[in-house]
Amino acid sequence: MAGLPRRIDVEVGGARFAVVHGSSRIINRFIFSSTPAAEKASELDHAGVDGIIGGHSGLPFTQVIDGRLWHNAGAIGMPANDGTPRVWFSIIEADGEMISIQHRALDYDFGTAARKIRDAGLPEGYAAALETGIWPSCDVLPLREIRERGAAINEGTAVWRPLRDPLRTPSRRKPAALDHAWPRLDRDNTPRLDNAKFKDPVLTAKGERRASVSLKKLTTLWINTGTLCNITCKNCYIESSPRNDRLVYISRLEVAGFLDEIATDNLPTEEIGLTGGEPFMNPDIIGILEDCLTRGFKVLILTNAMRPMQRHKKALVDLKDRFGACLSVRVSLDHYSTERHEEERGPGTFAAAFAGLLWLGKNGFNVSVAGRTMWGEDTAAQRAGYERVLSEAGISVTGGQSQPLILFPEMEAARDVPEITTDCWDILNKSPDDVMCSSSRMVVKRKGAERPAVLACTLLPYDEAFELGATLKEADRAVPLNHPYCAQFCVLGGSSCSGK
Repeated sequence: MAGLPRRIDVEVGGARFAVVHGSSRIINRFIFSSTPAAEKASELDHAGVDGIIGGHSGLPFTQVIDGRLWHNAGAIGMPANDGTPRVWFSIIEADGEMISIQHRALDYDFGTAARKIRDAGLPEGYAAALETGIWPSCDVLPLREIRERGAAINEGTAVWRPLRDPLRTPSRRKPAALDHAWPRLDRDNTPRLDNAKFKDPVLTAKGERRASVSLKKLTTLWINTGTLCNITCKNCYIESSPRNDRLVYISRLEVAGFLDEIATDNLPTEEIGLTGGEPFMNPDIIGILEDCLTRGFKVLILTNAMRPMQRHKKALVDLKDRFGACLSVRVSLDHYSTERHEEERGPGTFAAAFAGLLWLGKNGFNVSVAGRTMWGEDTAAQRAGYERVLSEAGISVTGGQSQPLILFPEMEAARDVPEITTDCWDILNKSPDDVMCSSSRMVVKRKGAERPAVLACTLLPYDEAFELGATLKEADRAVPLNHPYCAQFCVLGGSSCSGK
């Protein structure tokens, strides 16, 4: 095998193709249907061809990126993780000025192949995969491909017209445009939420009494500093981005008003949590931090640790030197691997975030890390991965008020989830006091609003049903658990934004 070429160049109908194993640069790189168009365009540029025929990922697809082709025929030796034992191949041929790409499935005697694997004492997972069409592991798969697991692929044909006019060569000044030709993109196996659920604050869709949570004591006050962020994540629950200003920057004076209310009413608040968006984009953030710390609160600020935070290094060191462990910084590192973190947050984000995390650790900040469980990995293995990467970099996460490493359950408003009834507390052996709206509230400033509002939860900034008033006193009332996030994150997920 070492003597074989890493690339074969072929021509079909006047179109030039590079046939590679993984990508044009890296022989074992995984390129999936969901791999960003910009990355495929870069590989096509490097190859200098009209199209790439690649493999390695084992999942067949055909896409056109800026008029050029990326084609993966799948694999003959392994099913496509689609719940059928079929394997895949393709036929590419010229059809006038067009190129026809036929994706074809092959049925074969998979039972005999599976038996031979077992007889040879080879891993059972691969024998079972031939029979079930389900891979033994999804470790290398992006989120979209994980969700397509077990959803059968249908044969199909894609048609592509190669670029013939040099003047039509795409400009790299614009984002790469992707046209997904095959297979269909509606193969998501995620169970969809019944439209009848989470409609009535009192009763569930089945007519059972919905659970609610009373505010036992306001231990933590969350303040949303604004939804603007320096990056756009694929699955941000609050839809933060460089353009989303639905929640505008809250001012230092407005925050001080709520701190005054805590003092005047002698509320038992111990912690102020600052979230966004990216809090360090708020022009008042250092003043807000100083006011909260000066009044004796513990402060937890959530950040991606990228450039907005790093612009404030001098001021942050000063606050840390003056207030010590009362200031905690939680860094969002969605995964310990570059590939999966950047699948969610975009190219180049891992190195920038890790640099910020490294700076915080080396300068003695009370720092913790927040990851996500969206890929369905084994939690113990995921924690071990974080510990290895952080240890190798010499980063110590102390945790302080929160756990050193928090793995948050994934939230999807459209995913089916049970409604929480009053009977669920006994069934699940939980108490309403375990849910974070029993001890916290969040302040937001909506675009166009005259003053901030107090909400029940950090996870539901746009749902008016969870708006409780303009003051903390008005917000001291029970909250019906009338949203999928109540079940996914808090009750069944067992999580809290404070990480306690």
